[in-house]
Amino acid sequence: MLEKYLTIKKEGQHEIEIEKSRFICSMTRSETEQEAQSFILKLKKKYRDSTHNCSAYIIGENDQHQKANDDGEPSGTAGIPMLEVLKKKGLKNTVVVVTRYFGGTKLGTGGLVRAYGKAVSETCSEIGIVERILATIISVPVPYNQLDKLENLLTQKNYQIADRTFTDLVTLDIFVDQDDVDNFTQMITEFSSGQIHCQKGIQQYREKDISEL
Repeated sequence: MLEKYLTIKKEGQHEIEIEKSRFICSMTRSETEQEAQSFILKLKKKYRDSTHNCSAYIIGENDQHQKANDDGEPSGTAGIPMLEVLKKKGLKNTVVVVTRYFGGTKLGTGGLVRAYGKAVSETCSEIGIVERILATIISVPVPYNQLDKLENLLTQKNYQIADRTFTDLVTLDIFVDQDDVDNFTQMITEFSSGQIHCQKGIQQYREKDISEL
């Protein structure tokens, strides 16, 4: 598993208009080529009356699965520019479909390249980009009367809470980066004067919003 990588924040859609042609860009995350192909097929069915449904995706830890499809546009004017935007932004496990409804004015080769690239770039900005960081889930059982104080401490130290379980105690599942586990455990020991014992759990990605690239 990668220690960290960039991807889009969530599934989303954004539309632009150029010379009366509509470009509807749809994006989602995808962990496998099968998921990507299913998303592309879904969009083709949804917009079956459109002129083109061009697509691109980049999947895998080493970006080993990459594909671009012009879907009837002149070769190299749609799918490749779309894929290049994903690569320029450093995104992984992302699939994009740009649906075009022709508006009557031909854009030319350069115009098409710019239009499809712009549609993807603007959609990334609209949806947002996150950094997924591999972390360890640390479970911390805390008495109810210490919960607010501990949550305030976690907020001050920029720790993210993954989940809360309420029984006789409140168990907080907290994202802790790989190289910070010992420091985190020591912090909890000092907070509780040794009364709270942390338990290491599974590895899981936490997500951090980042500025547009």
